[in-house]
Amino acid sequence: MSNNITFNLNALIESIEKIKLYSQDFDNADTFYHDQKSFDASMMQFVVIGEIISRLDENFKTSHSEIPWQKIKDFRNIIAHDYFGIDADEIWDIINNKLLPLKNDIKTLLSNGSDI
Repeated sequence: MSNNITFNLNALIESIEKIKLYSQDFDNADTFYHDQKSFDASMMQFVVIGEIISRLDENFKTSHSEIPWQKIKDFRNIIAHDYFGIDADEIWDIINNKLLPLKNDIKTLLSNGSDI
C-alpha cells in the first residue's frame, strides 16, 4: 500500500476518533446538537473525512467498493453547503451506528496493506 494511502487511511481513523470523543458525553441528538462546540467540532471532522476521501486514489476506492466512499463524500458536501439543514438525529445515528463499522473497515484495509 502506498504511503499516501496509508497516511490518508490513518487520518480517516483519527477523524473518526475525534468525532467519537467530541460526542461521547451526550445521551441523545438534541443535547449533542445544542452543545455548539462539540457539534461544530464534529461537523468539521465530517468535512475533513470527505476531503480525505477525495484525495484517495480512484483505483483504490474502486477496488475497495465495500466502503461507500462516494456516499461519505456526498455527506461532507451536505454539511459544507447546507449546514443549517443538517438533521441532528441523522448525525447522531451516523455517529453511533456507522462510524465504528467504518473505522473497522479502514483498519482492515490497513492490516491487509499490500494491495496498492
